[in-house]
Amino acid sequence: MTYQQTLNYLITKLPLFSKIGTAAYKKDITNTVALCKAAGDPQNKIKTIHVAGTNGKGSTSHMLAAIFQQCGYKTGLYTSPHLKDFRERIKVNGEIVEEDFIVSFVEKMKSVSEQINPSFFELTVVMALQYFQEQKVDIAIIETGLGGRLDSTNVITPELSVITNIGYDHMNILGNTLEKIAFEKAGIIKPNVPVVIGESLYETKNIFLEKAKQCNAQIVFAEDTFNISNCILKNNNLEVEVSENNTDEKEKYILDLNGIYQQKNLLTVLASVDELNKLGFNLEKENIKSALASVKKTTGLHGRWDVIQQDPMIALDVAHNEDGIKQLLHQISLCNYKNLHIIFGIVKDKDANKILSLLPENAMYYFTKAQIPRALPEDELAEKAKAYNLHGEKYAEVNKALHVARKNAGKEDLIVVCGSVFVVGEVTL
Repeated sequence: MTYQQTLNYLITKLPLFSKIGTAAYKKDITNTVALCKAAGDPQNKIKTIHVAGTNGKGSTSHMLAAIFQQCGYKTGLYTSPHLKDFRERIKVNGEIVEEDFIVSFVEKMKSVSEQINPSFFELTVVMALQYFQEQKVDIAIIETGLGGRLDSTNVITPELSVITNIGYDHMNILGNTLEKIAFEKAGIIKPNVPVVIGESLYETKNIFLEKAKQCNAQIVFAEDTFNISNCILKNNNLEVEVSENNTDEKEKYILDLNGIYQQKNLLTVLASVDELNKLGFNLEKENIKSALASVKKTTGLHGRWDVIQQDPMIALDVAHNEDGIKQLLHQISLCNYKNLHIIFGIVKDKDANKILSLLPENAMYYFTKAQIPRALPEDELAEKAKAYNLHGEKYAEVNKALHVARKNAGKEDLIVVCGSVFVVGEVTL
């Protein structure tokens, strides 16, 4: 098969979560284990870091990858979903996976795939592990898909586990309480493997402590080590002053990821770096600072308060759940603008009412949808929005909505595209 034929095979033949939702989710890792075995168990031949969490796990993974790369380590990075190109999911030193490898891997795994019918995600996880092994990476940062305990990525035994935070998302799969969601995320904690918790809540802290105790795993809460003493947006960068709790030392970090919420992810990353250095890695402060100032350039992270135009300012943000939308609204509150235009679309399995209840009434709305079966139709979304006094026009595709918003907006206005990774991914710049 050609690369395009191979990609079509992956998308059309294998259950794909972005297309069909929960029907593509396998509640165990049996298929992934079988695929790994057929591939020669690559997960046992590379060093990894495992990153889970409701929000921030993608940004945290990219930051860690940038740091390792800046420090001279050959670094693999597996994240999902992709924005534009499937190959964005699998990178080594910031370079996307080669088309020839994907074609040969899918062909090699075809017989076992047709026997066990894995999901798209299950096969691509093993594809990434195989690629990292063949590329002889020094370390691979592996982001979970959703959850943790039953996530396909949970076949690895990492050097370090990282859980960024816990919030409400994928409740139909992970459970409808913070405690249940935390239990699933805590499933990545492994025997004798240290774990860093980025943010803890009263409802979740004991769940992490208990799981770490069961696994004899050292547990570190980032908030116990570091705190933010100052944070400002300046010249499209985030300047963050970080204090160590046990000393009077302060360090300033400049991030090219300018979402104000990245300060929380920074603390998670710094706590993780501390633990990694204790494990024998050599991640020096000046390299860390240099890496954090160029994450977008180094690893290609986009869609996190991604400002693509000025006058009017247009920002793309993949915020798609309750906590993510709250963080986005805080970001918007820090901006100076005359009128606010929100281009908004979500998928069917999100809690639309909860998210809509958070959105501001004093904005012009452009309701839209991604071009996937899971997307909530724009007319249904607009109808639901009326109950929260949110009004606007409907558009079948995000770029049509953006075109109209650009025509409507003055130079001092702010246009935000949000609500779904898939909506943001379909924006053509």
